Amino acid sequence: MAHPPELITLESAVLRRWRGDDLAEMHRVVTEALPHLRPWMPWAAGDYSLDTAVEFLDRCDRNWHTGSAYAYAIIVDGAIAGCVAMERRIGSGGLEIGYWLHPDYTGLGLATASTAALVDEAFALPGIDRVEIWHDAANTASGRIPQRLGFTCVDQRSPSRDPRAGSEEGIDVIWRLTRPAQR
Repeated sequence: MAHPPELITLESAVLRRWRGDDLAEMHRVVTEALPHLRPWMPWAAGDYSLDTAVEFLDRCDRNWHTGSAYAYAIIVDGAIAGCVAMERRIGSGGLEIGYWLHPDYTGLGLATASTAALVDEAFALPGIDRVEIWHDAANTASGRIPQRLGFTCVDQRSPSRDPRAGSEEGIDVIWRLTRPAQR
């Protein structure tokens, strides 16, 4: 099975496959970011224990090997700033991209640049013909990323497929980008 690269260098950051030795820093970054993430991320609703972080990193490793998901730490100046991932959640031929950032790193274009890089990597994988981004209708900041990258809003679904987080409306907004035509 083809996999994307484990390291992707951007102008302002590096995307690096999550590793076991990221545990302490990743746990600290998520814990600090919980007030920022809780309104939008159901997994951030409670405390983020060290055991939860271990489970996340283990799942990232398993998913990478099976090809079901490819999760990256977003690294800025050697520090973890957030996460971006591609997951096979939307059926054959598709990958869904999701992202989050520590609040100290929002507004810098990191989520947009990281997502753009994963779009390129997704279309480099065999059999991928579309990429989607799903977010809650109330999360307008997340919605600006697919807009900037040329995605088309293709649907809104209620109720949402995932449990609702604190500020969510429970309406999934679905954006899609299809593989560019080969020349």
